[in-house]
Amino acid sequence: MLTLFVIKNCDTCRKARQALDRKGMPYQVHDLREDGLSAPLLEHILHHVPLMTLLNKHSRTWRELDDETKANIDANTARELMLTHPTLLKRPLLDTGDDILVGYREGDYDKL
Repeated sequence: MLTLFVIKNCDTCRKARQALDRKGMPYQVHDLREDGLSAPLLEHILHHVPLMTLLNKHSRTWRELDDETKANIDANTARELMLTHPTLLKRPLLDTGDDILVGYREGDYDKL
């Protein structure tokens, strides 16, 4: 089964859900804010998605980090920050079992 990682108030996440609903595809929703992010889950995602692709530098959470933290980001720091602040992950993330699709634009799920 597909897993869609979202944040409920994200418009792009809503569009992704609507696209899956229109296709009649079964999926489960994992709300990153409410359901959290474990270290094993993060590593599973990172197995499919490069770390710096996953890090959302446009998020409000990123903008609220102090300049020193942002300037000194490395792989370990990024992982720690993502575990502490799951909203730092780009979203939606669609785990197909074989791959993880990052973000959503109209038509992205047509080949599923």
